[in-house]
Amino acid sequence: QGELVESGGDSVQAGGSLRLSCKASTRISDCLAWFRQAPGKEREGLAAIYTTRDQTIHASSVRGRFTASQDMAKNTVYLDLNELNAEDTALYYCAAGRARLRFGTYFSCSLDSTDYDYWGQGTQVTVSS
Repeated sequence: QGELVESGGDSVQAGGSLRLSCKASTRISDCLAWFRQAPGKEREGLAAIYTTRDQTIHASSVRGRFTASQDMAKNTVYLDLNELNAEDTALYYCAAGRARLRFGTYFSCSLDSTDYDYWGQGTQVTVSS
């Protein structure tokens, strides 16, 4: 079983930026995704990368502020966080899973946490206003 290790979390001022990294010890699966969970809230899917097709999706709640990317030569995915605000304070996780067949016609990655089998330990992002 491969390992996912997140890094890059920090405490920043509102309006600031961060780059989170997630390094996989091996090439685990087709989909690598970013989630976050704030205290008292459900886990939220932010972005997913279909690594073998270089396709990326972002949640509408963060589209335009957060951008996911990959460097598969390094088995690493990134999440660039911009225009951070206090509501972005959370533990950010990287997860790996398989692409799923949709409507019997095509494979894709999702932002549904139940599609992901392997999880990192998370990296904390704290935004102060």
